[in-house]
Amino acid sequence: MENKIIPKLSYEPEADVLSWEVSNAPIDYAEEVGDMIVHFTKDHKPVLIEVVRAKDFMKSAEHVVGMKRLHPEMAMA
Repeated sequence: MENKIIPKLSYEPEADVLSWEVSNAPIDYAEEVGDMIVHFTKDHKPVLIEVVRAKDFMKSAEHVVGMKRLHPEMAMA
């Protein structure tokens, strides 16, 4: 049986980083893609996706993502 995890979403307000853990596989390397850092396994499968400057990202994607309901600490004053 394949070892699956429920994707975990977390926000670090001091660093303004939104992290999305999509697998519990070991991380082999990471690549920066714009304002995101994607961590991969040796087989090039994503494990962790980090959005840096998350508040700016959420402002521009708010109408599509609606993440403020999940993470109210990211709400703009």
